[in-house]
This record gives sequence, structure tokens and C-alpha cells, in this order.
Amino acid sequence: MSRPDGRNPDQLRPVSFIPNVAPNATGSVLVSFGNTRVICSATIEDDVPRWMRAQRVEGGWLTAEYSMLPYSTHDRKPRDISRGKLDGRSSEIQRLIGRSLRAVVDLKKIGQRTIWIDCDVLQADGGTRTASITGGCVAVAIALNKLMGEGKLKDFPLKKLVAAVSAGVYEGTPVLDLNYVEDKGAAVDFNVVMTEALEFVELQGSGEEAVFSADEMKSMLELSKKGISELISLQKQAILTADRAAPADLASLTAAFGR
Repeated sequence: MSRPDGRNPDQLRPVSFIPNVAPNATGSVLVSFGNTRVICSATIEDDVPRWMRAQRVEGGWLTAEYSMLPYSTHDRKPRDISRGKLDGRSSEIQRLIGRSLRAVVDLKKIGQRTIWIDCDVLQADGGTRTASITGGCVAVAIALNKLMGEGKLKDFPLKKLVAAVSAGVYEGTPVLDLNYVEDKGAAVDFNVVMTEALEFVELQGSGEEAVFSADEMKSMLELSKKGISELISLQKQAILTADRAAPADLASLTAAFGR
């Protein structure tokens, strides 16, 4: 089976992280999964939601917002504000991002603070939610490292790294990290969120007017584990180098889009 972009069934698209692309955020990164590119930022505010204060809940909170910029798709996507409400897909994805990151952050250790994760899709070619989770984790780690360096935190709140990847059955073969063409033509589509210890955080999967066998599901999960392990390794490299990296300049951003 030949994939549209020539990859092997178990091969990720080229993945990269460019840190510090949003200087006003506490932590930020431009994550690329092939031609899917998302700016993920983590902004930490010294406040908690009203419901936490009212219920006297200890610690802080983490929440996420997700949006696709109008030019991120082939046909212009109207902004949610123009319709007066968030569309169902965006709402579902940002909740997934929030759940995935709360699973690995000890909210009691961040104190009376809120971590805002903003994921803005610059270019969509399949897997925007998985790229957002993977990049969002890097942005959070960078932000928390900054607070640790400033002496604002006693203990590091990020318990484990978390990443996400897609898998599916395309032309009868289980494949990893679907691009748009594969996602559109897949008989089965899975999104898998896992920690660096290869623990499952969330599984989203369904047949697209099709069914799938236990063996196919096992193959997709094995592919996902392989992909997550590779993504975690790349996340660690990005986090380690972020505090030494200057704010991203035009040259590095241009190179990211010109690969």
C-alpha cells in the first residue's frame, strides 16, 4: 500500500517545535505535523475561576481554547465570532485539549492560578487536535519552567508529558498520523492520547460508515504507541532547548513553512 505522501504505514509526518513564538505568553511553541501547523501558548494568570473560589477548591485550574484561523483551510473558514457562537467541533476539541493536559498537571501545585492554553491553527492538513495536545504540553512545560526559575513554584507541577496522534485504516491498511487526504478517505479514524509512560488518557475512534475488527484496533493502538514514543522524545528536546532559545525570528518561521 502506497500512502499519498510516500510514508510507511508506521511513519509520522515530519514533526518540529519552534519555541517562543508568542513572547507575551508565559510559554509558547509553533508545532508542525507535516503541513499541519498550530501555535500553542500557555498563559498563567494569578487568579482562579469564580466557581473554585465559591466552592473553596484548593489549587488552580487549567483550561483550553482552540480555533482555526480563516485561512487555515483551502476554503475560508468563517470566524466563530461571525456566527455568534463556538461551533460544536471546536468546542469538543478544546475540551479534549483541556482534559488531556489536566491529566498530567498537579493543579494543587500551581497555587491559586489558571493556566490558559490557546491553540490557533495556522494551517490544517489533518490531525489539528493531536498537534494541539502535543504542542500544548510543550507550551505548558516551558511556562512552568519559567515560573520555577522565577521562584514562584516550589514543586514542578507537570507529572508526565502527554502527546497525541491519529491512526486509522486507509485503503485496508492500518496507518499512523493521517494527513487530510488519508483522514478524508479513511474507513476508520482514531485519535489516541497517551502519557510518556504509555498510559492511555483518551481514545476517540469510530468507523466512517464502516466497521473494524479487534485485530485492526490492536494494530492502530500499537502504531499509536510507537508514534507517541517518538513524539515524547521530540517534546523533551524542545523543552530542554526552549529556555536557551531566543524568541523565534522571521527566518526560523519561514523555514518551518518552507520545508
